[in-house]
Amino acid sequence: MSRIPWWIRVPLLFFIVFGLMEYFIDSGDKPAIIEYPITQFFMLMVLLILIAIEVILKSVENVMFQTLSAEAQERYLAAKNKKPEYKWINGIYKRLTRSRSIDREQEIILDHNYDGIRELDNVLPPWWVYMFYVTIIFGLVYLVRFHIVGDYTQAIEYENEVAEAKIAIEEYKKTAKNLVDVNTVEVLTDASDLAAGEKIFTANCVVCHMADGGGGIGPNLTDEYWILGGGIKNVFRTISEGGRDGKGMVAWKNSLKPVEMAQVASYLLQFQGTTAANPKAPEGEIWVDPDAPVAPEVPAEEVPAEQAQDSLTVAMN
Repeated sequence: MSRIPWWIRVPLLFFIVFGLMEYFIDSGDKPAIIEYPITQFFMLMVLLILIAIEVILKSVENVMFQTLSAEAQERYLAAKNKKPEYKWINGIYKRLTRSRSIDREQEIILDHNYDGIRELDNVLPPWWVYMFYVTIIFGLVYLVRFHIVGDYTQAIEYENEVAEAKIAIEEYKKTAKNLVDVNTVEVLTDASDLAAGEKIFTANCVVCHMADGGGGIGPNLTDEYWILGGGIKNVFRTISEGGRDGKGMVAWKNSLKPVEMAQVASYLLQFQGTTAANPKAPEGEIWVDPDAPVAPEVPAEEVPAEQAQDSLTVAMN
């Protein structure tokens, strides 16, 4: 550390302390220095202490330097100004390049001479040669793997990766509710989602639809009549894009997030089949879910004989 300049040493130590503080202090998603303002004062004190230590060390060094003899001062300055030598790095560099020093270039000078220009017979750098060998080995493995054995092709690999990506996207969508749209929205049944929907409904929808969904300015939500269609997808679209031009409700897509629209749509669908205190007259048409399962019809020949006999007896009476 003594060879590192102070203007590098001080910031380095400062950021080490900062990193340790961030590691040991649990501050959630925010940095500790923002979550807890007292840490700002702590880091300022650390910085001032580091600067004070550097000033003290520099002062002690100057005092000790003045006590040295002239010869000792020269030796000290020479040692201080001597650049560090990284022998192991230099050794690795020489082994990877096998370069010759300038004073040994006479050993590799070629015979031909062109206008005073001589050429050196340098060998290829070992790192380049080794990399070339690696590419040859890789090419042979690739040839056998894909063109001789033919275990799978790039097309198959692409299809497998696309399938894996689709699975990952579906898993992500289960937790990323804000990605929901009118095509993917589904009825939410979790208590937390319904509670959030009720809160949104109370804040924004009660004034037109009443707290019990009976309707006021807006239509009744408790009956089976719908102006723009029922079901989670139609209700989500109506909330997002708004009602009929000029007389419907405003579009909420700029005020509510997709997950919030899904929550309030799921909540207000719970009014279906309930009895409001002062229900508004039906508006629109009866909506039947096209995706609802249809009850299978029982053929006449499959009616039990006893039931047919009872029906005949009733008819005769």
